[in-house]
Amino acid sequence: MPSNYTADKQPGVLRSLDWWTIGIYIALLTFGWVSVCGASYTYGDTEIFSLSTRSGMQIVWIGTSICLGFVLLMMDDRFYDTFAYVIYGLLVLLLFATIFNPHTIKGSRSWLVLGPLRLQPAEFAKFATALAIAKFMSAYGFTIKNWKHFAGACGIIFLPMLCIVGQRETGSALVYFSFFLMLYREGMSGAFLFTGLAMVVYFVVGIKYEEVLLWDTPTSLGKFVVLLLVQIFSSAMVWVYVGDKSKTRLLLAYVFGFTALALLFSEFVIPFDIVWVQLVLSACVIGYLVYNAMNTRFANYFYIALFALGSIAFFYSADYVLNDVMQPHQRVRINVLLGLDEDLAGAGYNVHQSEIAIGSGGLQGKGFLNGTQTKLKFVPEQDTDFIFCTVGEEEGFLGSASVLVLFLFLILRLMYLADRQPFKFGRVYGYCVAGIFLFHVFINVGMVLGLTPVIGIPLPFFSYGGSSLWGFTLLLFIFLRIDAGRNLIRQ
Repeated sequence: MPSNYTADKQPGVLRSLDWWTIGIYIALLTFGWVSVCGASYTYGDTEIFSLSTRSGMQIVWIGTSICLGFVLLMMDDRFYDTFAYVIYGLLVLLLFATIFNPHTIKGSRSWLVLGPLRLQPAEFAKFATALAIAKFMSAYGFTIKNWKHFAGACGIIFLPMLCIVGQRETGSALVYFSFFLMLYREGMSGAFLFTGLAMVVYFVVGIKYEEVLLWDTPTSLGKFVVLLLVQIFSSAMVWVYVGDKSKTRLLLAYVFGFTALALLFSEFVIPFDIVWVQLVLSACVIGYLVYNAMNTRFANYFYIALFALGSIAFFYSADYVLNDVMQPHQRVRINVLLGLDEDLAGAGYNVHQSEIAIGSGGLQGKGFLNGTQTKLKFVPEQDTDFIFCTVGEEEGFLGSASVLVLFLFLILRLMYLADRQPFKFGRVYGYCVAGIFLFHVFINVGMVLGLTPVIGIPLPFFSYGGSSLWGFTLLLFIFLRIDAGRNLIRQ
């Protein structure tokens, strides 16, 4: 029996593969090569297949990626479970060592230079982290409701993230927040996701409208709105997480009532900064929540009070982080995104040119190798981080929409395959892969369209280079092998 299993193992794996996912993978690789060719092509050049060109080298990366995928499929799926921690440990050590790498490329220490070959360990650390957290969360007795277990899972995520920040690769580090989508699928409270979303809202509204005055009063509109949102969110959480509608109505009545009185007094009697009233109201809301926590011994009141206090502390530290912690180029990018600065010749140049390129493509595009913006090299990094603008210019809206639909199908297919896994290891790993792809596509396309900050992350299977292509292939094909193993068990 074991010998027959060994003999039939490889044919069985090929029969058990999800060929829909592989078909999408091949289609994205094809679209990606066409886009790299269009982005790197120079008028009059006839050597698009030459290894001296970007398009020619991309064929090499694609070929080696397909070979890598085949090797991953031929390995025993139990290998990934057994050696998950070993792989993770080795990649973390490599990330740490890269911090002290003397080779700095474009201000980043994230590259290892081995002769003519340049590798970015951060791209490979994603699959290693996904394997490690899948191994940790599939252990017997693990429950995400246990704070120690949850803290351990977060530690696995944040360790490589800190190493990547040390390499001056903030964009690649932010990708690790995509793992929290998997944690939410595995039972993490939605309060964590809501808190993260609230922090983004506080930061954007507070920074963008800080200098705008509310009516004829000396009140910062940004500060006023953020503090009012903190009070509203905290009141609503009493309803959601405590289930007491009467207390929610009472809190909202006091909040809106005193806010309205302060507005009327400042507008028609004596102008003053209403933010002080908002701070007092926020302190009263927090005090009321703490009182109820002590009186009823219901911990959720305390957690809501902690949310309100943390929200205010985060908001008032946002300005310090923006002006004193972030690097100048990061600060300018955020200001450009929020519309505080235009700087079309500086920080906003890339996004402005990519928007022109995409807009000039129209409905059907200008055709393969006919994009003027990209051929004349107006868009920096147009074959790496900004490659989607090439798709928009040459293939138009229809081509861009087709690419996004392919990515949507891939992510939905990965989620479907993850949900059908018989073991938690496969399900957790599958959702990690889906989350990483979703984050990359959303942020990359968003920054090309001027909707998200420019943080410099590649578009899967499109951006030029071997490290990102191999990294995404590792992520995808390890999961396909795990899924094939599930089908072999059923057979």
